[in-house]
Amino acid sequence: MTTREMLYDRVPQLVFWETTKACPLACRHCRANAISCGLPDQLTTQEGFDLIDQIASFGQPSPILILTGGDVLMREDLDELIVASKRRGLRVALAPAVSPLLSPQRAASLRSLGIRSVSISLDGVGAVHDRVRGVDGHFDQTVQAIDLLLEHGFVVQVNSTVMVDTVDELPKIVAFLLAKQLRIWEVFFVIEVGRGVSMLSLAPSENEDVANFLYDMSGYGLVVRTVEAPFFRRVVRRRQDGEVPEHGPLYQDLIANVQRRVGAPLHQNRVALGNTRDGKGIIFVAHNGDVYPSGFLPLTLGSVRNASLVSIYQDDALLRDIRAAQFTGSCGSCDYRDLCGGSRSRAFAAFGDPLASDPACGWVA
Repeated sequence: MTTREMLYDRVPQLVFWETTKACPLACRHCRANAISCGLPDQLTTQEGFDLIDQIASFGQPSPILILTGGDVLMREDLDELIVASKRRGLRVALAPAVSPLLSPQRAASLRSLGIRSVSISLDGVGAVHDRVRGVDGHFDQTVQAIDLLLEHGFVVQVNSTVMVDTVDELPKIVAFLLAKQLRIWEVFFVIEVGRGVSMLSLAPSENEDVANFLYDMSGYGLVVRTVEAPFFRRVVRRRQDGEVPEHGPLYQDLIANVQRRVGAPLHQNRVALGNTRDGKGIIFVAHNGDVYPSGFLPLTLGSVRNASLVSIYQDDALLRDIRAAQFTGSCGSCDYRDLCGGSRSRAFAAFGDPLASDPACGWVA
């Protein structure tokens, strides 16, 4: 076990705080039921300060605090929370919705507060993105928001969701990223919960094709990460070890499409390997202070209103099992059970057991 792996037993790499449920969008795959204002039970400003103190008390290296929502820009005390986080030495990133609240004045003020990194969702080009986000013209608004953030000197990460509706958009998104000189791409493999239950996930063989495609996209200079697809790390490891996989038709279509748009890759494939997963290096705090292994695993571990986030993360029995890779089925016997470990959220959604195997992965050890 590496030093970093041992550190995850004590300190998460990322703390996601859903600062509010309020959001102007109604995205089809979202885990949250967006509303026009924050709920009465969301953490108060003082409780937010207390949570920030708890995060800082993890010690060094401190976690990165991701302020999200809903739409984090609908949190009226956002500036106060950012200032408090900076005073405690925390690194802070934002994940806002694209809405009129993301104005030139707001971008400038956030930059002046020391925010450097912002993530923006882009699930396709044109009508596909509009359909997923539930707002006509939202793609154009998203392009404008990205341009605005770049003009103000932000590092912009683009987040995309992979599902049946959007998988064919991946080459278009790659071309868009390269044209805008955007380098960080985080690809989320949909979990069928909430509004996401109405959409079909990809088959395991198709997930394998997409994971191999994403590895090859690193050859275009993209920093590729995945969410709820830890099997991507198994694909990366095997490709780095020289394996030449048998690619399926989806991979062939995606590669041919992207090469028609942007040509052949110019860089060596390079993907950094970590072994975080729901509850290991990652923890999620809901708007009301309830703590979850991730935003897509609806098992409450406690509340920061009456317990320390540090003690919840370090001592909870389920999180200990997750970090120890105490899984059942094929995930439990897999040689990559720690490097990958499967999506605990998808295992729970499919089988009601967060330690079960990930049905999106077709690998058999």
